[in-house]
Amino acid sequence: MKKLAIILVGLFLMTIAVESVQGQATSASATSNATATIITPIALTNTQPLAFGNIAASTTAGTVTIATAGTRSSLGGVTPSAIGVFNNAIFTVEGQGDATYAIALPASTTISNGTETMTVDNFISDPSSTGLLSSLGAQTMNVGATLNVGISQAVGNYTGTYSVTVSYN
Repeated sequence: MKKLAIILVGLFLMTIAVESVQGQATSASATSNATATIITPIALTNTQPLAFGNIAASTTAGTVTIATAGTRSSLGGVTPSAIGVFNNAIFTVEGQGDATYAIALPASTTISNGTETMTVDNFISDPSSTGLLSSLGAQTMNVGATLNVGISQAVGNYTGTYSVTVSYN
């Protein structure tokens, strides 16, 4: 009887050992790290508006273009005046140091004097489509565009707005 009890206890222990080994072979676990990095939000500030200056219209339509460097040129029936201020728009982009960002410019916008309108289009920027923030997280962006002056465009002060968008790549 003692032998039988020893054999039964041995069989029981072997069964437990086999089940334990089988249980270990069908599952496993491990640990991992979770990480996150909080970055500086990207920001865009307009520090100088786009200004086409004083322009004399004629009986022929024309255009006035402001380059990103702030120079002005004209085509057609317009005469830019030396009197008055003209300049490119200047924006400051701020964010995470050494980060790249995409630039989205409008296709066009309309400026008006209350009753009459003109179209501003062909927006360009420097940098052109992608910028790179300095290690301190800043970059200056220059914007230019073309003003379309109509035939015998009405005299007046024309104003309007447009949107420039920057986003991290």
